[in-house]
Amino acid sequence: MRSSGLKFKTYVLILFVVVFGPLGNVLLSKGMKSLGVAGGFAPSNLLHLISLLGVSSAIWLGFACLVVSFASYMLVLSWADYTYAQPASAISYGVVTLLGHLLLGEVVDPMAWAGVAMICLGVFIVAQTSPRTTLLPLTVAPLAGNTTEPN
Repeated sequence: MRSSGLKFKTYVLILFVVVFGPLGNVLLSKGMKSLGVAGGFAPSNLLHLISLLGVSSAIWLGFACLVVSFASYMLVLSWADYTYAQPASAISYGVVTLLGHLLLGEVVDPMAWAGVAMICLGVFIVAQTSPRTTLLPLTVAPLAGNTTEPN
């Protein structure tokens, strides 16, 4: 596999992780806040809250976004090194902060923005490296005790 093709599809799927993960979490937050404060851990309170979850479009959209993010992350991990994928996807912390500020009206202090800028700088540095340090095909190790060779 060519390195440029690997980097392109890795960038695209990390973009999905970075956009859909934070968006899903913001939608879940918005949906849960629209339901009101949970009344504690009494079974009747929990059952009432669970019944409300099914009718919240924000929660369903948030869940769908998180599924897309998780599936994209699993695909990235199938061909890119974990030491590349995890730091590269850390830019989602900046997206979370931005979406929380813009969509939820949360106040973000300057120190938090400075931290987000440092994370983004780190992601930029990681993005300059190769997503995969080896291009060996994946092999499955034989099960313990299975000494027979395939025909």
